[in-house]
Amino acid sequence: MKKFLFIPVLFLFFIRLSAQNKVELFPGSLTFQPFAANSLEPKLGFLFHTSENELRLDIGNSMDLVRYTDENSELAFGADMFTYTRLSKETDFHFPVDAVDYLFGVNFSYKSALDENYELGARLRISHISAHMVDGHYDKTEQEWKDNHTPRVYSREFLELMPYIKYKSLRTYIGLTYIFHVDPQYIKKDNYQIGFDYFIPWEPVRNISPYIGYDFKLIHLNEYTGNNSFVAGFKWGNKSGKGASLYYQYYCGYSIYGEYFDYKADYSAIGINLDL
Repeated sequence: MKKFLFIPVLFLFFIRLSAQNKVELFPGSLTFQPFAANSLEPKLGFLFHTSENELRLDIGNSMDLVRYTDENSELAFGADMFTYTRLSKETDFHFPVDAVDYLFGVNFSYKSALDENYELGARLRISHISAHMVDGHYDKTEQEWKDNHTPRVYSREFLELMPYIKYKSLRTYIGLTYIFHVDPQYIKKDNYQIGFDYFIPWEPVRNISPYIGYDFKLIHLNEYTGNNSFVAGFKWGNKSGKGASLYYQYYCGYSIYGEYFDYKADYSAIGINLDL
C-alpha cells in the first residue's frame, strides 16, 4: 500500500499550486453522485428480499476530502469506507449475520458543465475488498457450516474508472475495472460495465423525485457473465445530495458477496437508503 501514498500527496501539492481558484477541505457534498443501480456504491440502509429469508445491510459512506473548483468544473480527492452484509431473519427480532464484505479505498472525481443541459464527469477508484463468513452461517445444533459451505479466502484490490455524460436528469455511464490482485487467483482481472439513472421531472410534491436506473456488469470469472440490476424508487430531499430513498430492485447474476462470488443470485427486493 505504501506505493499508493504518493497519490494524495501529489493531489494536495497540485491544488496548492492553484491558490487563485477555490480549494475546499472537507466540502459538505460529493462531486460525483453514486449511480442508482450500481451495487458497489456507498449506502446506509436495508434491502429486504421479497421471496426469501435474506436481507442486505449497508453501513458506509464516501466523502470528498479536498475539492478544487473553477468556473465550470470540479476536481476532488476522496475516500470510501463501507460494508455490505448478508443477514437472515429469525424470531424475537434477531438477524444473524451470514457474511460481510469490507471495502475501503480512495477516489478521484471530476465533473464539468458543458452548458446548461450537458455535464461530463468521471470517477477513478483505488480500492480493497475482503470478504468473511460470520457466525450466522454456522449451524450450532448440527455443529457444521450451513450447506457445507465453509469459509474461504476472498479479497481483491482494483482500479475502477467510470466516466459519464449527463443530459438534464439523464446520466449514462460506462465502466472498466482492472483487478491487480485477487484471491482466489484463478479469477480473471477485467470487468466491464454500462448503465444509466434518470430522475423523472415531477412537480406535484416538492422535494420528492421519482427515479429509475439500470446497470449491466460483464464480470470475468472463468468466462464472461452478465449481471443485471434494475431499480425504481422515490427520493425525498436533494436528488443530487442528502436525502432518503425508498426503492424496488431486481437483480440477477452472480452474488455481490465475496464468500458467494461463484453463486448465482436472482431476487426482487425493497430498499431503504439514507444519503448523508
